[in-house]
Amino acid sequence: MHCGSGHYDAIVRIYNHYVEHSHATFDEAPFSIGARAPWFALFGEDGPYQLLVAEQNNNVVGFCCSTPFEVRSGYDISVESSVYVSPDALAGGIGSLLYQRLFDNLQGSGIHGAYGGIALPNDACVKLHENLGFRKIGVFEQVGRKFEKFWDVVWYEKRI
Repeated sequence: MHCGSGHYDAIVRIYNHYVEHSHATFDEAPFSIGARAPWFALFGEDGPYQLLVAEQNNNVVGFCCSTPFEVRSGYDISVESSVYVSPDALAGGIGSLLYQRLFDNLQGSGIHGAYGGIALPNDACVKLHENLGFRKIGVFEQVGRKFEKFWDVVWYEKRI
C-alpha cells in the first residue's frame, strides 16, 4: 500500500486524467514525473504526510495522500486528504479502502483532523467522504475556475 518510486508513473497518469478531463482538480496542465518531484518528496512511510497506492494485478488503480493543510506551524495538527482512482476502477470500493488505511495510519501521528475539498458536483466523492465519517463544514462558492466555468467547493472534516 505504501508508495515507492516505481509507482510514480501510474500515479502521475491517474492524476493527469483528472487534470485533463475533470474539475476534480483545478490543475489545468498535465504533469511530468519531474514536475511532481517536489510533491513526491513530501511523503514518508511514517508521519503525517503519506502517499498510499492500491494495486490490482500488479497495476496501480488508485492512490490517496495526506498533505500539509497550511504552511503555518499552527496548522501542523491538520492534513488535507485526497484520493484518486483510475477511471476504469471506479465504484469498486478502492477509494474507501485507501482512505481507511490512511486514517488508520494517521492514528497516533499527532494529526487532529483531516480536511477535504470537493469541487461540485461530485456525488460519488461526497458520498465517499460522508460514509467515512467526514462532516460537511461549508461551501466556498465559485472559488475555482476550470474549463471556462466557475466551480463551488464543499469542504469536509474528519477527526482523527
